[in-house]
Amino acid sequence: MLDQSKERKTVALGSVATIKSGGTPDRKNSKYWQNGGIPWATTSEVNYSVICETKEQISEEGLRNSAAKIFPKGTLLIALYGQGKTRGQVGILGVDAATNQACAAILPNSDFDTEFMFYVLQNDYQRIRALSNSGGQDNLSAELVREIRIPVASLTEQQKIAALLRTWDEALEKLYALRALNLRRRVWLRTHLFTGKVRLPGFAGEWHKVPLSNVLHEHGSKSTGAEEVYSVSVHKGLVNQVEHLGRSFSAASTDHYNRVLPGDIVYTKSPTGDFPLGIIKQSKIDSEVIVSPLYGVFTPQTFALGIILDALFESPLAARNYLHPLVQKGAKNTIAVTNKQFLEGKLYLPMDPNEQAAIADVVNTSHAELACLDAEIKAVTDQKRGLMQKLLTGEWRVEVSDEGEAAA
Repeated sequence: MLDQSKERKTVALGSVATIKSGGTPDRKNSKYWQNGGIPWATTSEVNYSVICETKEQISEEGLRNSAAKIFPKGTLLIALYGQGKTRGQVGILGVDAATNQACAAILPNSDFDTEFMFYVLQNDYQRIRALSNSGGQDNLSAELVREIRIPVASLTEQQKIAALLRTWDEALEKLYALRALNLRRRVWLRTHLFTGKVRLPGFAGEWHKVPLSNVLHEHGSKSTGAEEVYSVSVHKGLVNQVEHLGRSFSAASTDHYNRVLPGDIVYTKSPTGDFPLGIIKQSKIDSEVIVSPLYGVFTPQTFALGIILDALFESPLAARNYLHPLVQKGAKNTIAVTNKQFLEGKLYLPMDPNEQAAIADVVNTSHAELACLDAEIKAVTDQKRGLMQKLLTGEWRVEVSDEGEAAA
């Protein structure tokens, strides 16, 4: 419970900052865009970060003949509207730049620190988004932004709070960089280690291009009625149908559903997002489950080989490259691949079970590293969110010495 005696007073943002908007030069006039050297920020770039470069630039002529105006480096931006979660997000210009009319530029007066205000608006994201829905209005406006309440603190305390929160952001930035490195390494694994172009030490046996029917078999086991029903998710693999949908499963009977054993490969023929020909995943559930008969279910020759295939097909490109030729062989005007066709496709694969196991260990290590990074990112994000809430509301205060210097 917040100690009311410590709760900070607040003021309207419009009373402590100047709020301006930008503009868009006429798209039909190429002179306003060609050879443009002026960075032009849009809401797609306002994403809780410092904006150092923009996707588009406008020309001096475009600037003169539109409502666009150049804002100085350090200007705070808030997205007034945009797709998905964009509306209400904030960013800080890392360069002098113009903006479009979907961004509001916020220039605090001398009593307020821009970075402190950045964290205030970030902390109030959900409440700010709710403002945009008042009175049936779908977007934010400069008038609504001016009404946002900003906590009052001395400039020294604001700067100290901003510096503390920046420490968490820097930690998150490093963790996200490590996560990106992990994902890039997995791309390398798919293109080199999974294709035999690079071999692990101690292995030199020949790889063979074989139909998957040589290493997978369709066991055809049906439900006993006691197993849980699962479906396939792009990012999570096999997921419990009830937990995934948030409601009870309503099929009249599951007797015709296919059983999935631990380690089985499951192919869903339904197109989705980046996987227009379907998704291929390995079951990492440690018990038998069942899936709709619309899924193809195949047991790999070795569990390790299943891990390799799962890692290979997590790439939309790899899945498409494998499935597309099979679709071409199938019936016209359909993208469905039959189970028989699925097994006819060929891949270069290691036949030595020991090499399969060694490659699977590399894959599992990479997945474990990513899981640890995701857990750490979540923990640091939660810590930052909690710290930000306490510091900005005044529940926790940063000590400031009599000389005005912030004390640790």
